[in-house]
Amino acid sequence: MVWLHIRRALISMGLVVLVSGCVSQSDGDAGAWFAYSEGLGPTQDRLFICHGFGCIYRSPVRYSGRDTGHLRALLARGRASPAAEREAIARAVAWNERRVAPEVGSADDRGGLDLHNAHVRGQMDCIDEATNTTSLLLMAQTRGYLRHHTVGRPVSRGFLLDGKYPHATASIREKQSGKRYAVDSWPRGNGKAPDIVALKAWMSKDY
Repeated sequence: MVWLHIRRALISMGLVVLVSGCVSQSDGDAGAWFAYSEGLGPTQDRLFICHGFGCIYRSPVRYSGRDTGHLRALLARGRASPAAEREAIARAVAWNERRVAPEVGSADDRGGLDLHNAHVRGQMDCIDEATNTTSLLLMAQTRGYLRHHTVGRPVSRGFLLDGKYPHATASIREKQSGKRYAVDSWPRGNGKAPDIVALKAWMSKDY
């Protein structure tokens, strides 16, 4: 089971790792990630939530005007500065995980490396988490809810040959400085705030 999960993770991330060395040099096209992950990109009012590890399952969740209004209000609290917006993004990602949980069955999604839950509906690995966070942030960006950041393509680190387990995360770029940040909701369970850290620091960290 462990090897099967590793193999699927490598297939899911393979193009990202091989083509761009963990995508550490450029943002790339965030929308192109959905071709790599075999996921479905966000629409104006719907996200396709990945779960089951490696985006095996994709559950459509429609967002009402009340939902998008709440998302806008959460992100508006960060308009004063880039740092404030990153804090607002963390709150929005946590809110979204709670929002989709009843429809996806992910309320008890466990954080971190949890291979025995592979292929279990509602459980998410880093591919699922990176895809879902990117979907949410793209929806927010399209609607004009982000002032200080743009959404990047998910990035990855580790490919076994370097002794590290493959791991992916969503990413954002600060407009003013060009500095990139990981938005990583994988280490914690459902509805918890993600780690938002400088991408360089994230790339060097072992979980």
